[in-house]
Amino acid sequence: MMSRLHRAGLALIFCAVILAAGAQTSTPSPTPAPCALKFNTSCEECLQNVACLWCSSTRQCIDYPVRNILPPSSVCPLNDARWGLCWVNFQILIITMSVLAGAIIIAVLVCCFCCCCKCERNGNKREDVQVERQTRARKARQKARRTEMQLRHDEIRQKYGLAKDNPYSRMDGH
Repeated sequence: MMSRLHRAGLALIFCAVILAAGAQTSTPSPTPAPCALKFNTSCEECLQNVACLWCSSTRQCIDYPVRNILPPSSVCPLNDARWGLCWVNFQILIITMSVLAGAIIIAVLVCCFCCCCKCERNGNKREDVQVERQTRARKARQKARRTEMQLRHDEIRQKYGLAKDNPYSRMDGH
């Protein structure tokens, strides 16, 4: 004896399975006509199919040569080949993509160089601060030694009566 809740859950699962099966057996989309059948058409009609290539010099709609990345000039010259959009030819597309790729590579290299220089400058700043601190400590020690030495010399001068009030006065013959 199944409760009403269990029966409702099973019915819901059953409906979901039926709907999923129905969705999988939907009608297939119509296959596009081969490019060769689009003989006296326009560029727009030809390029509706992604597998087609429009050659503007011969005004032909041909299958894109998928074995090659670029269509060979025997099929259609690059300047006259159109694929995807009628106003973009392969020659301009190749040049544009090359320039963009080069610009991106240069930008990445410049960013890496700037980051490396910034890190190096930060390292140099740290080193400079440390050297400055050491220099100040060395000067302070040197000043303390000089003061100590001066005091000792003054004591010796006083002991032997050589102390003067004015260090710049001439020695009198005492």
